This record gives sequence, C-alpha cells and structure tokens, in this order.
Amino acid sequence: MTTITKPAIFPEGLTPNPLEKLAGGEKNAPAGKQNAELKKTTQDFEALFIGMMLKSMRSTVGKDTLTGGGHGEEAYRSLLDQEYAQEAARGGALGIGRALEEQLVRHTGQSDAHDSRSKP
Repeated sequence: MTTITKPAIFPEGLTPNPLEKLAGGEKNAPAGKQNAELKKTTQDFEALFIGMMLKSMRSTVGKDTLTGGGHGEEAYRSLLDQEYAQEAARGGALGIGRALEEQLVRHTGQSDAHDSRSKP
C-alpha cells in the first residue's frame, strides 16, 4: 500500500491551508494556544473584511479639494483605513470574527474552546 505525504514545497510549519493548523494540525499544542490563534485569525479576517469595505466606500467619494489629494494622501488614507479596520475588528464591531470563531470551534470539535470576547 502506498502512503500519501504532503509535498515538500512548503517549509516546516507552513501549510497550503492556514486553517489546517487551527483545525487540529497542531494536536500537541495546548488548547489555550489554539484558542488564541483561532481568535487572532478570525480577528484578522474581520479586519481584512472591514478594510476592503472601507476601501470600497472611500472609492465612491470624490477627492478632497481642500487638502489637494495626491499619492501621499492616498497612501496615508490607506494606512488610516487599515488602522480603523484593526481597531474595529479588535472591538468586534461587526461580529464577523466572533461568528466565524464559533463556527470553526464547532466544526473542529474543540469542546474546551470558549469565546473570550465579550458579547454585546
């Protein structure tokens, strides 16, 4: 019988699917560490979603003639939007991260995992 192994193109610790690590790829890791990684991953996803939403919203508004616009302003507005997205996700503004975390915990069977975020 032939055994199938992962291709060697990914360095140690990296997998083609980053959620594989959270779904039980690190079975020897303590549950608290897995929960913290899951929370961070879902929070990052929510921040990414909010950032994309802010970028789309910003593209519908005309340029500000008072400050002159330009590439520098665009770069700083982009950085500001990223910070807004990170802070909103940290606070669970939309609840996407929390909902995704609950679904992943249910899907991966981590019965000892709990939602450490405060619910509104």
